[in-house]
Amino acid sequence: MIEKATSNANIAAMLQTLKAHQSQAAGVGINAPFDTAPEKTNFSELVRQAVGQTNAAQVDAQYTAHAFERGEGVPLTDVVLKMQKASLSFEATLQVRNKVLKAYEEVLNMPV
Repeated sequence: MIEKATSNANIAAMLQTLKAHQSQAAGVGINAPFDTAPEKTNFSELVRQAVGQTNAAQVDAQYTAHAFERGEGVPLTDVVLKMQKASLSFEATLQVRNKVLKAYEEVLNMPV
């Protein structure tokens, strides 16, 4: 039968075990500090990558559609699927842009 009561000692032991596994997976010694700062990310670089991926999806969909039109043996399902993926990617990028612009406008309208 499984014991339902969990003591503080059991929880502490589980946390210590998880930290040890985490440090082993990261390639760090067991006694290394866990409060190291996470790697900084550049927002503009993330936006640039997202726009690049959206553009790549659009170009791939267009290329596939042209290949289908030329009769190169591309199935119609591939064309439709890639066009839908490109459309969804564009819509998502557009929604993110709109949210960022709205947040920027709200910051500008804040009283000082």
